Amino acid sequence: MQSRHLAVLSCVLMFGVGSVTEGQEYGAPDRGQPGDEMIQQYLGRVTQQIHERFLENVQSVEDWNKLQAGYKDEYSYMLGLSPMPEKTPLNVTVTGTLQGDDYVVDMLHYQSRPRLYVTANLYRPKNIAGGQRLPVVLYVCGHSPRGRNGNKTAYQSHGIWFARHGYVCLVLDTLQLGEIAAIHHGTYSEGRWWWHSRGYTPAGVECLNGIRGIDYLISRPDVDPERIAVTGISGGGAATFWIAAADERVKVAVPVSGMADLMSYVPNRVINGHCDCMFLYDTFEWPWTRIASLIAPRALLFVNSDQDSIFPMDANQRVINRLERVYSLYGASDFVDSVVSIGGHAYRQDIRQAAFRFINMHLKNDARVVTDSEIDLVTGPDNDERHPIEPQRLRVFPKDSDIPVDELNTTIDEHFVPVAKVEPPQKDGYETWKAAILKELRRVAFRSFPEQIPPARLLGTTPDGVRLESEPGIEVRLRRTGELQPDKEPKRILMVVENVDSDASASGWVSRVQGSNDDVYVCTPRGVGPTRWTRKNPPNYVERSHVLLGRTVDTGRVWDVIASARYLHDKYGGRAAVHVLGEGSAGVLAVYAALWEPQIAGVILNRPMLSHMNAEAPQFLNVLRVCDVPDAIGMLAPRPVTVYGGGEDALEKVTEIYAAAGASKNFVKRIAD
Repeated sequence: MQSRHLAVLSCVLMFGVGSVTEGQEYGAPDRGQPGDEMIQQYLGRVTQQIHERFLENVQSVEDWNKLQAGYKDEYSYMLGLSPMPEKTPLNVTVTGTLQGDDYVVDMLHYQSRPRLYVTANLYRPKNIAGGQRLPVVLYVCGHSPRGRNGNKTAYQSHGIWFARHGYVCLVLDTLQLGEIAAIHHGTYSEGRWWWHSRGYTPAGVECLNGIRGIDYLISRPDVDPERIAVTGISGGGAATFWIAAADERVKVAVPVSGMADLMSYVPNRVINGHCDCMFLYDTFEWPWTRIASLIAPRALLFVNSDQDSIFPMDANQRVINRLERVYSLYGASDFVDSVVSIGGHAYRQDIRQAAFRFINMHLKNDARVVTDSEIDLVTGPDNDERHPIEPQRLRVFPKDSDIPVDELNTTIDEHFVPVAKVEPPQKDGYETWKAAILKELRRVAFRSFPEQIPPARLLGTTPDGVRLESEPGIEVRLRRTGELQPDKEPKRILMVVENVDSDASASGWVSRVQGSNDDVYVCTPRGVGPTRWTRKNPPNYVERSHVLLGRTVDTGRVWDVIASARYLHDKYGGRAAVHVLGEGSAGVLAVYAALWEPQIAGVILNRPMLSHMNAEAPQFLNVLRVCDVPDAIGMLAPRPVTVYGGGEDALEKVTEIYAAAGASKNFVKRIAD
């Protein structure tokens, strides 16, 4: 069928791929930069720690069930669906109907939320007895580019088969490859790093679109709401998991090549073969198979192929083994099964037969072997495809001018997950205000931090400074940039955070704030200078891998700044106050380091970035769902903060917060350097 179109492999394989080795790795590890091995080993260690927590403290179904409510809440949050968007009117509109020999296709659209349009084809039997309610299949599409026709047209044979066999089947376009094309590749290649801070993933959109599709289906008089299946391949396989785990109305799930696990995605770099719709942000540090486990004990057929480089067999075996263990807790082992097909990332006859038969068995109590799966397939080479139905006839919006002018699809990443609207505290309410924000920040953005980060450990010296270990396996550098007179004891330690792309110590503004009794150091956090790692756009391996482990690169850099500041505090025996300085993005790291470390006595900033919506700003998971940079600066009160330059409006908010804390004199705005 559409196997040649699936060669795009989860929509992103636009570059060469190394062969899959015995270790199921996706290409050779980067070794072109001095920090590559360090960061890859770190990611591997963290992945292993999370992976091993599966079924931790679970010995019985009672143990598992006690965790379910919390898991469901966490799962919704990680998809950007907490709070769950209101179920507003779908405004279902049928724009055309096509008559087949024994089936009918409706071209329709609905709004999963206001102005977020979902284009779809509804396949149904031509002749239905009055009052008859049919089983239903929600088909979610893989990444098969079909331009303005939408990728739903690539999977028409599935809709036709189900309609011919007495099902109602709704085939959905995806966000990126639908008739109103948006984007799945925000952090993979488009530099939309604020997606991490916003907690936005297109996986959440695909999940919501599927849930609302089910809402539409069960509203139909010809649908049996107790017999619902969801299936799809590749991106559609992932969406099958998202939807079935979120919506218990789904009784049968058949994901085809839709999930590996963290050990595959991160240490073996399989993440490089996937776009952003394949992942949620693992805020709560879940072993990945927990997502699939939320489907238990409902019927689940886990389908894969033995030569699929982006869903490799070692991961397939780990996932199904863990799923079987969860189902065994329920005494429902016969409701989970797996199929392994011989070949690459594609549909083949055995996959279609297995999927159709499994759905028949659980929705129609029909376990007979499927013998007609190869009818109505899309055939022929790419330049001469033959379709049962010409793709243009399946368009929901036949002409470009038919596309709604009010659509939010193309900018949904700016609207889908609401940002926090933090009001400054009232007088006498500052401490309560601050405590609530810090609690939520620790829960969803800095969860990986211990109660207190320990001082960095001295590893050795360099020609211009020292090598420190900030956390196991992570090296940072610290260098002194000047010497006090021998008879002077420093009153302040000024620790300048080095920027990722420039040397902060070279800026004249540092010398302007330095006093005669100040010692100055430059802190070089992970990924900068001597520990820099390879950065390729796409696939942004290091940065994207971090969010699958519940953190970001910049979360780690805040850790480095704190550990280095505590090292200096101990080095001077606490006799000199440590102040942290930063320019631009480094200034934001300085702010959050001070927020979590009370031994940092004050902060000095030069032209700091004042919103995480700036793609060049440091990004922390979900931070914009809690607060933004001005709020974080305000939470440093009553400690002294001096800002050179910056946005007046944003800094005015900081002024209000400091006033509410009774510390107005400790927040100072200066003319920029």
